[in-house]
Amino acid sequence: LPTGPIEVISLGAGQGDKDLLILDQLRRQGREPHYRPVDASQTLLEIACQRALEQNFDCRGLKADLNDKAHVVKVLQPNPNTSSRLIMMLGNTLGAFDPLGLPHQLAAMMRPQDFLLLDGELYSPTETITGYDNPINRKFAFGPLQSIGLTEPRDGVLHFSSDRDERRPGLYRIRKHFLTARDLNIVLAGEPLHLEAGAYIEMNWSYKYDRETMVDLLTLAGMQPVAQYLSTDERFLAILASLAR
Repeated sequence: LPTGPIEVISLGAGQGDKDLLILDQLRRQGREPHYRPVDASQTLLEIACQRALEQNFDCRGLKADLNDKAHVVKVLQPNPNTSSRLIMMLGNTLGAFDPLGLPHQLAAMMRPQDFLLLDGELYSPTETITGYDNPINRKFAFGPLQSIGLTEPRDGVLHFSSDRDERRPGLYRIRKHFLTARDLNIVLAGEPLHLEAGAYIEMNWSYKYDRETMVDLLTLAGMQPVAQYLSTDERFLAILASLAR
């Protein structure tokens, strides 16, 4: 990364825990990071900014929904004459988006002097589902169902499964769905809804990758890996990339 000032943009920053580790390392190496957390949650954004300011980092947050990709690209379009930027998408945030579309949108935000840092979870046929279908994660995943008054197993059971995204080899989806055990009457978004026993409620899914596929997604979008880091358990890959020259 270049020396001197650098704008650090964190997409899906949350409360900024991971970002602060990187900001601290940049400052220790003599760089001058300017922090720009981006998140849809006003509460989390305020926490991220407060923590950064407490550690004397320049900070200006941006509230934006990453699903509104055109808006995000527009508001983060850089001035050609400003300093280098490090655009980050950490905490497996990448897995929540279309893996064929998002890399191109990230590339559209970058200039030759900018860098992208992202991570993703590598697929394991034996360990990936186990990492999801455990008591701690089940409680977290059940949160949206609990918020509308459902309980497990009285009202139904939450199931996890995996399949391939056939658009490209090496793309996998970890899916979850709720199977109702009895007739239910719930209120969803203010509207009454009747569910019969055996109803299948599809929930969101998360993408996982083969290592080569994750790298290829960036190169196909016009970027080139500068460095790669594989976690000690070989389940997560972090990539630092720039525009291909």
